[in-house]
Amino acid sequence: MEKLDISLDILSMTLPEIEEIMQTLSQPTYRAKQVWGWLHQKHVQNFDEMANLPRQLRDQLRERCGIATVREVKKLTSKNDSTAKYLFAMRDNTLIESVLMEYNHGNTVCVSTQAGCRMGCVFCASAEGGLVRNLTAGEMCAQVYAAGKDCKRVGGVVLMGCGEPLDNLDQTLRFVELITHPDGANIGARHITLSTCGLVPQIYKLAEHKLQITLAISLHGATDDVRQKLMPVAKSYPLEQLMEACKKYVQATNRRLTFEYALVKGINDAPSHARDLTKLLRGINCHVNLIPVNKARGSYSATPRKEAAVFATILQEARIQTTIRRSLGSDVDAACGQLRAQIQHT
Repeated sequence: MEKLDISLDILSMTLPEIEEIMQTLSQPTYRAKQVWGWLHQKHVQNFDEMANLPRQLRDQLRERCGIATVREVKKLTSKNDSTAKYLFAMRDNTLIESVLMEYNHGNTVCVSTQAGCRMGCVFCASAEGGLVRNLTAGEMCAQVYAAGKDCKRVGGVVLMGCGEPLDNLDQTLRFVELITHPDGANIGARHITLSTCGLVPQIYKLAEHKLQITLAISLHGATDDVRQKLMPVAKSYPLEQLMEACKKYVQATNRRLTFEYALVKGINDAPSHARDLTKLLRGINCHVNLIPVNKARGSYSATPRKEAAVFATILQEARIQTTIRRSLGSDVDAACGQLRAQIQHT
């Protein structure tokens, strides 16, 4: 199937952009809202389903635009919890993965922003094979809508699937605009979390938009030496630069940061590492998510739960809000760091 040109993906377009198309086709403005409703409320995947549009208009839209779609290739459901992992194929047959997670407070979809990833974090399976391509905002929306068919309502989104969201910043920002639209999915910005490995220039750009989303920084080390062992990006953006960007982000948005810290046995999980982390984060409005590393790539092992609790206590005693994240869907490779679009097509 053909690759969808980003500029022609109508699911990636804002309502004003669709209104402009209607003007060029000499159609009344209300037609744009009808199209928008079909796309973002009823989640149709072709123009023929837009029954209240004149056939001529449907034909014109088909000639002019495409609709970003995802086709479910396979779905795996965890036996440990209700987490579901999907292998989706894009229009050009590019494969990506998404995850639907059920919590007491509602359903959340973990969205991929790229097919593959070029950041190269040593314990993350998404880095295997490098970057294939960026996804459009419409392809991100399509993941939410497709996974959402298996639950009553999607109430939250985490941009933590395959890829680095800030490496595809323009389309990621457009996705946030689309998915929060009150006449669409209407997911509140505060129910969206964007995770980044720490691309400093893009953090500054993101801060300019003053979004009310939660920014999660993948830290994984409190010193440059430790962090560089796990994350190649740390060689380009040392901690001094990253932490300055984080402080500026908090000042610009007045939003608390989340720091994600994957606990890797024997590398970054000693009490001394915890004390280094307390020094690094002192004075920053933040929350720390400790994540015993999931089996994914390389020979890295997770820190035992008891030692993770000791690490957490050191942070908490320093008055840093800290939790140990519960691993969801690890038995189907749906947990943090395990997405890689390699489910067998059987």
